[in-house]
This record gives sequence, structure tokens and C-alpha cells, in this order.
Amino acid sequence: MNGGGCPEFPCNRFHLGAKAPHAGAGVRLFGAKPSPVARGDTPGAMVQAPAPAPASSHPERAALIVIAAGVCAALHVGKLAPAIAALQAALGLSLVQAGFLLSGVQIAGMTLGLAFGVVADGLGARRSMVLGLSVLALASAAGALATSVPWLMALRALEGFGFLMVALPAPGLLRRLVPPGRVSLVLGVWGAYMPFATALALLLGPLWMGWLGWRAWWWLMAVLSALMAWGLVRGVPDGAATPGPTLAPGLAWSSRMARTLSAPGPWLVAVCFAMYSSQWLAVVGFLPIIYTQAGVPGPLMGVLTALAAAVNILGNVGSGRLLQRGAAPHHLLATGFVVMALAATAAFAGSPDGGLPAAVRYLAVLLFSGVGGLIPATLFSLAVRLAPSEHTLSTTVGWVQQWSSLGQFAGPPLVAWVASLAGGWQHTGLATGLCSLVGLALSWGLARQLSQQAAAATR
Repeated sequence: MNGGGCPEFPCNRFHLGAKAPHAGAGVRLFGAKPSPVARGDTPGAMVQAPAPAPASSHPERAALIVIAAGVCAALHVGKLAPAIAALQAALGLSLVQAGFLLSGVQIAGMTLGLAFGVVADGLGARRSMVLGLSVLALASAAGALATSVPWLMALRALEGFGFLMVALPAPGLLRRLVPPGRVSLVLGVWGAYMPFATALALLLGPLWMGWLGWRAWWWLMAVLSALMAWGLVRGVPDGAATPGPTLAPGLAWSSRMARTLSAPGPWLVAVCFAMYSSQWLAVVGFLPIIYTQAGVPGPLMGVLTALAAAVNILGNVGSGRLLQRGAAPHHLLATGFVVMALAATAAFAGSPDGGLPAAVRYLAVLLFSGVGGLIPATLFSLAVRLAPSEHTLSTTVGWVQQWSSLGQFAGPPLVAWVASLAGGWQHTGLATGLCSLVGLALSWGLARQLSQQAAAATR
């Protein structure tokens, strides 16, 4: 999640810091190949194969299909939030169980993000995405038949596996589909797939379930996923899914994993991402049930919550532009975490019947999500810059994904537990504020890592 959620995961890793090659040049990841000494590569460890030219006569259309597939997968992450009240009525769902259901889709990323980062390219991008969408379709269809909360929880975990198979290989596939001059634009659009899907689910979910019920909402997601898998097979050329760089036989997956886990940069980026993702999903994910308890009508509740998720897109896009203009990454991170801490405190402070006016509290929620959107895009760029070497980029991104999923898994139950103890949501800002404080400290550590990297490059 951004994904916002996750929110929205490996969106900017291929174009940050890159210059567009001249017309007719082959598609390359970062323009000139980095120096093996500067990046810590072992000479001869990587054989750089030129990326293929776009394999479709309509590359933009194929790219849109890939982006739509990502949005479809992310809808499964966002479909639960607007359904919590209906599930409470139909299955006797408790508030803490709702927290685990909300975050259960992150189990796959929490446990297998690093492994998927190592092997995703070997699976084949299009094949992985089609298989992931098929898993999502089957799991959602089975969820529509669920008669108990444990059944639904198990299927949410299965949906997480499908989501991971769609989200991780998509950026690489997009890079191979479009001409070099369009890569940055298309990957920028991909970066908003998670908050866009979350907003769409929050907007349409209450309307659909008010008409046909929550089971029909699960069936709709199943049908959309199946259609999207078919669309990928028909609209995206199989040749575009071939792997890019190839590694020397001596550079085993275990070596790449060990180098990633022994470097401080990937750890700092990953844990910092968890501090962001945990509080964003907790606050935005529980807004529907908070509004329902406050007596807000369903359609209005959907619009308010969808807008709170959608403004996260503005922060993501704004962060990318600011980084291109030379803004310091740790300044953007610090701004995001400070505003999230203050905004969450304002949004939830006071007793259930008191506190700030409702309009002011909602404005605080918008600031929480919008300014907080500066954080994920900044961390995407740092994951690329602080990877131990060029051939550990996917492994580093997978490690960051794993911690992002861990944050999204732990955040909602923690906030639900605090709300249950307090008898309301008035102390939510304390839990989210603690995450912001840890994130702020980590941002200073990341600033030191960048300084050390810059000093090493000038030697």
C-alpha cells in the first residue's frame, strides 16, 4: 500500500537519476553502466545484455494493460476496508479480527518479498502476472463463499501471494514495453497504482455492497481479475517478458541475498518504509468503520475515504519532482513523518464526542495522507541508490517490500487494539506518532549513508 498504499510499491526504481538515451538507443536501466568499483560489483559478475526494443506495435496500449493489471491486483488489497461493517454484521467480525483481515493480504510480502525479489525475473514477468491474477480470481471467488472469519483470513493470505506475483515484476515489464523516451512517464503513472486502487475501492465498494451485498463485491473482484489475466495474455507480447541483465554463473542467489542483508542501506530504507506503511494503512483502512460509527451515510463515507486515499497520489508525484530538482531525500522524509505525526494527533485527539470540529479533523486526515505521500517515492529512490550493487537491485527492492508488508500487517491490529483498550479512536495518534518518531530517526541514518556514499565516490 501505498498502498497506500501500499501502498504502490516498486514504481520509480528504473528511471530515478537516469537520462533518456538518444533516439534509437537501446533501452537501458540507468544510462551508462555504473563503475564496478564505485558500486561494489565484482568485475565480470554481470553481463549486461541490451534490453529488447518494444516488442509490440502498440507499446503504450500494452503498458496501459500492465498498469491496469496492477490496479486490479491492488483492488484486492483495498476491497476489505469498505466491507468491514458488512462483515461484522454477517460473520460477527470483531474489531481486532478486522485489523488482521485488513492486513492479512500482506502475509506473502511479509514472508517472501526478499525471495521474490531474487527470483521474479527468472519466472518471466508476464507469466508471473498472469498467474498472480489467476490466484487472485480464485481466492476472491472462494472468499465470496466464506461462512466464517478463519476461512476468510486464510483466503486473504492467498490473495497476498497473488498480489505479490503481479506487483513485483510489473515495473520491469513496463520498461521493456515502451520506447526509452516514455519510460519515466509510464513508470510515474505506475507509481500511483496502489493509492488509485484504494480510492477506487473505497468509492465504489459501499455503492456496490449497498446494492448487492459484500459477497457480490468479492465476486466482482474475481471476475475483474480473470478478465485482466486474459487481457494480459492477449494484449501484452510474450517477447516483452524476457529477462534483462544476466548474471554470471558464480553469482548465486545466496550471494546476492547475503550482500543485501549485510549492507546498512537496505535495512534503513526497509524499516523506514515499515514505519510509513503501518500507520498509513491503519488510518485510511479504518476510516470507513470510524465514519460508520459516527453515523456518516454510506455514499458520503465512500467519497470521504476515497479522497483521503487519493491525495496520497499527489505526495508521490510531488516527491518525484522535488527529487529531480535536487531536494534532499532526508528533508522530504522528515517533512512527511512530522506532518503525519501532527495530523494524526489532530485527527483523532479528544473524546469520541469532543475534540476539533469534524471539518478540521478531516482536513488533518487529508494532510496525513497527502504529505505522507512524500515518503514512499523518496524511499523508492533510496532503495536504488543504496543497493549494494547493480545486480542486487531487485533483491533490495524485495527486502523493502517485505518490510513494507510487515508494517501493513502489524499496523491495523495495533491501532485496533489501542482503540479497543481506550474505548474509542482518541489515542490513535499516539500509536502512529511513535512510528513517525522512529521513521524520523531512520531518516537521519539514511542521510549519513548518503553522505558516506558521496564521500566514497570522490576518493
